[in-house]
Amino acid sequence: MRDSFREESSVMAQRFTVAIDGPAAAGKGTLAKLIAAHYGLPHLDTGLLYRAVGRKAADLGLDLDDPDAAGAVARSLTPSALDDGSLRGREAGELASRVAVHPSVRSALETFQRDFAGQPAGAVLDGRDIGTVIAPDAEVKIFVTASPEVRARRRTDELAAKGRAPDYERILAEVRERDLRDAGRATAPLKPAADAHLLDTSEMAIDAAFLAARELIDGFLARRG
Repeated sequence: MRDSFREESSVMAQRFTVAIDGPAAAGKGTLAKLIAAHYGLPHLDTGLLYRAVGRKAADLGLDLDDPDAAGAVARSLTPSALDDGSLRGREAGELASRVAVHPSVRSALETFQRDFAGQPAGAVLDGRDIGTVIAPDAEVKIFVTASPEVRARRRTDELAAKGRAPDYERILAEVRERDLRDAGRATAPLKPAADAHLLDTSEMAIDAAFLAARELIDGFLARRG
């Protein structure tokens, strides 16, 4: 799979990479998918890599706070692990946040992500450190954010739509706790790249956010000629 990322292509001159970062439930994943589809670019939800590591470590009964154990799981990860539907759930997200603090895990997954970002035709990647660590030379960087209250409400509504009975206050507390953990970690903390465009979706529907992102990308393409 990694070898295919590096194949030569006549479209090299047209390539561009879009790095989309932001906290949980800000809308970056949906936005990244829409951008990738619109511009015909491959897309990688990098958070799934960390979710897969956390899920596998938990399933094996390992200590998620043990950097050596988590790192070994990350090094053994295969692309097929990303097909696990349970990785989209809240529990997997919490597991991901715990293992993502380990430098050993991040190092094991960085090569995979950088190879994906370096594809000849370009790519769209979303995560928490794409513009700062994985693809610092990305042509377009967008940091998608929203208030904790809005993000908790979105997550609550999403769960309610699936027939569950979520507790908004509990989810809000989890969102805030995860924000602190992601922003405070020593390795690759969650923060906007210095040259990232800030996109606050607190008052935006996804269509409006997509339009705003397209304007940024189209502006780059127009300037590049």
